[in-house]
Amino acid sequence: MKLAVFDCDGTLIDGQASICEAMEAAFAAFALRAPPRGTIRRAVGLSLPQAIHQLLPDSDEQQQHAVAEAYKEAFRTARNEGRLSQPLFPGIEDTLRALHGAGWTLGVATGMSDRGLTHCLAANGVTGLFVTLQTADRHPSKPHPAMLEEALAEAGALPGETVMIGDTAYDMQMAVSAGTRAVGVDWGYHHPRELAAAGAEAVVETPGELLEYLLR
Repeated sequence: MKLAVFDCDGTLIDGQASICEAMEAAFAAFALRAPPRGTIRRAVGLSLPQAIHQLLPDSDEQQQHAVAEAYKEAFRTARNEGRLSQPLFPGIEDTLRALHGAGWTLGVATGMSDRGLTHCLAANGVTGLFVTLQTADRHPSKPHPAMLEEALAEAGALPGETVMIGDTAYDMQMAVSAGTRAVGVDWGYHHPRELAAAGAEAVVETPGELLEYLLR
């Protein structure tokens, strides 16, 4: 068996605009100055509580929780009003379908919620390609290896048969902790140098290059 586990936001989908807008709305709800968008993007990949903690390090737990709830409400509102933008990156769907056709088993490990991931994959028409979906609702935040370890268990794969594909150092560190391979993509939120330093065996520039690398 060959198992490829993908991060979602920043790897499969481009949701940065919606994330930044929801985070800015959450901060505004409490008359707080939102961090620059570059800072917000660097927190993508963590589960929401850890991301808020990173963005509001000097606040107490009660305020962080309130801002997190405001973020979720802003995100739900955007979805309900049809303003949510989470398209697949160009070339990703072709790469996923080619891997699936080549006999690879596919999974997702993401800091998103179950509901958010389900909606995102369904909206992009790729739900049926994945046999295991792991989210922050049921696991500690990356880089803890729990999500990846559960993906291995559900798919019936061994660490040596598995590659974690992601755009952040958290993804690479999770893979190292779980004993799997790690491949970075450079179209997401962290710089290729960070991905390499965190354990990526390679960093690819396009979905087509990712496909070629994995099929080799």
